[in-house]
Amino acid sequence: MKKIYIAGHRGLVGSATAKALSNLGSYELITRSHEELDLSDRAATREFLISQRPDYVVMCAAKVGGILANSRFPVDFLHKNLEIQLSIFEAAHASGVERMIFLGSSCIYPRSCPQPIREDYLLTGSLEATNRPYALAKIAGVEACWSFNRQYQTRYLALMPTNLFGPGDNYHPDNCHVLPALIRRFHQAKVNGDSSVIVWGSGRPRREFMYSLDIGDAIAFLLGLPDSEFDALTAPDTAPLINVGVGKDVTILELAQLVKAVVGYEGDLVFDTTKPDGTPRKLLDVTRLHTLGWKAKTAFGAGLQATYQDFLRHHNC
Repeated sequence: MKKIYIAGHRGLVGSATAKALSNLGSYELITRSHEELDLSDRAATREFLISQRPDYVVMCAAKVGGILANSRFPVDFLHKNLEIQLSIFEAAHASGVERMIFLGSSCIYPRSCPQPIREDYLLTGSLEATNRPYALAKIAGVEACWSFNRQYQTRYLALMPTNLFGPGDNYHPDNCHVLPALIRRFHQAKVNGDSSVIVWGSGRPRREFMYSLDIGDAIAFLLGLPDSEFDALTAPDTAPLINVGVGKDVTILELAQLVKAVVGYEGDLVFDTTKPDGTPRKLLDVTRLHTLGWKAKTAFGAGLQATYQDFLRHHNC
């Protein structure tokens, strides 16, 4: 039975990955909380992985946040993510990990690149300014995968997921992403009887969303590939990068209307155009993953309903 260490198992992606792999029943999962292991501590991380000797590592641990948090704390998003990544890459190599999956973000791609976004558009243009430090840290993670594969013949694969949502999401008012932020705002407005809800920006940008349990399923699928197929994805002559998404998007206006309906809020929408829109569009080209035989299974509406029910159970405020 293969041993898999999931770094960041309590987060949105990590918890979904742990659930998907547990359901298979064919892996031994290794997890540690932040209190048990600080992944920015390179010596402790190295000692841990050498002692545990996992066969596979899934690197979900990261410092994440929305536009507001990225704008306020650019050093934190750059430095902390680089620390965690360097620590895990070095420890994984030292402990002889067979396969590793690194989770990046679709924000690594240029702000104005053609749509849908193919993997080879990486580094072909300027990044979105509002999350550039975070994006650069994640780009460094992709390059680390490729560099280790070239120099040490490792098999490290970088996944670029689209915007994710689902059980265990972050609803903090200062550092959550757009979809959980909307759920929180509409719910509070409903509870308080507010006549309107303010949404940042113009409502025109388009975003793609995928239910978090689907990213867990995609990771389980990729880890289960035969050696020949996984080796082809991590061959040293090309960037080991693969997009994970659903292949369709909605405007922020449409998203707000959908969340409003799910929450059952009956007031008005007001868009604050003094606030930033961010990247105009981020739709991933998922042809490569579809060709391998995997597609997302959860319809957006069903995922949104399940996510709001999870919010009511755990984050009702």
